[in-house]
Amino acid sequence: MTRIAVISDIHGNCVALDVALADIDRASVDQIVCLGDAIQGGAQPAATVRRLRELACPVVMGNADAWMLTGVETGGEPTTETMERVRQWSLAQLSADDQTFIAAFAPTVTIPLAAERALLCFHGTPTSFDEILLPSTPSEEVRRVLDPYAPAILTGGHTHLQQIRQLSETFFFNPGSVGLVGNYELPEERYRREPWVEYAILSATDGAISLEFRRIPLPMEALREALATSGHPDAERVLHEYGL
Repeated sequence: MTRIAVISDIHGNCVALDVALADIDRASVDQIVCLGDAIQGGAQPAATVRRLRELACPVVMGNADAWMLTGVETGGEPTTETMERVRQWSLAQLSADDQTFIAAFAPTVTIPLAAERALLCFHGTPTSFDEILLPSTPSEEVRRVLDPYAPAILTGGHTHLQQIRQLSETFFFNPGSVGLVGNYELPEERYRREPWVEYAILSATDGAISLEFRRIPLPMEALREALATSGHPDAERVLHEYGL
């Protein structure tokens, strides 16, 4: 049996990453893969890089980390003055070696599975880290984008929402977000960050496939402390979105 822990969208929240890794350790997986947006945005970018270096797991390049390194917004989303301050602060926490490590994140990662199948890992879609696949995205659109990659099992992050979608010959799943769980389909005035960590475990053996979505409580006092002592320029808003 092959067991793969799929994590995504850590967003520089090493408190949450450590919670996920402790749970993964108890689950006895064979491999970990990260679907991108690992560093930018949170209070612990350097600590998150250190942890990923220790793991030595494959990491996909996400849109937020690409933007952090380049300052070029490729998805058409407006960038605010606050976002740019957070970007500059994040870069200031990272050494040149850290930034080189992030720049080497892969566009996609393919992991062989049993029975001549594979797991194709990406951030948004296989061809774009900006493209969005929401639970509400019409099935015809999802199949148009992803069916060409069958019979591989497909996994992507980006939307921070756990989901599974049936395709013609296979399926797609999003493991959710490790470090920034929140429903972006909600109106802005109702949006909040949820107090838990999300990831998924895919198991494959003798042609049989199983998928488990995991959700673990986030230690809120540890997160509050990390934010309060970080110097993060938007810590007050982040704490408010957590209800802290």
